[in-house]
Amino acid sequence: MARVSKALCLVLLIGAVVLLAGCASPPASPNNICDIFTEKRSWYKAAVASSKRWGGPVTVPMAIMYQESGFRHDARPPMRYFLWIIPYGRASSAYGYAQVKTGTWSDYQKDGGSMFSDRDDFDDAIDFVFWYMDKSQQRNRVSKWDAYHQYLNYHEGHGGYARGSYNNKSWLKGVARKVERRAKTYSAQYSQCKKRLRGGWLRRLFF
Repeated sequence: MARVSKALCLVLLIGAVVLLAGCASPPASPNNICDIFTEKRSWYKAAVASSKRWGGPVTVPMAIMYQESGFRHDARPPMRYFLWIIPYGRASSAYGYAQVKTGTWSDYQKDGGSMFSDRDDFDDAIDFVFWYMDKSQQRNRVSKWDAYHQYLNYHEGHGGYARGSYNNKSWLKGVARKVERRAKTYSAQYSQCKKRLRGGWLRRLFF
């Protein structure tokens, strides 16, 4: 009996590890939001919940997160090296799905999240992006549907955006256009699968 119990515990442990690994791994088809939400049902539920909480479409935050991390939970800026050999730290403290710096994440925890919010948890990360977009709308009057200017706020910070710090950064404007195009692509895709995703498991199975 003891051996059976140990074997059962081992199987459950292995299953839990595999399940967690699957939840943390990037989606198989990151270029299609319908495929993303079909594969990762919990991501869909989290995105919709945050959309209801803060307002705005689910497509813009998803496009921003794709640009920032490629949907990798443990993404970080690359390590910097002295003389191409000696590592001396990363460019910033940005981390997680949304590539949030430590100080900014602390602001979110106090204002919109909780002390238990984690940057490598998708639910918390997507909620952070919605929260930040809400601040961009309040402070700089940028629509939550305006992916281009929302990304510029996200990258430069609210103060930097207000000062026009992006004006002389043609490369950044190019990246913001990429985010804008992806948000539009996601939006077109999402309009085709929104009803199916809203339905129960039986509807998703047959429609």
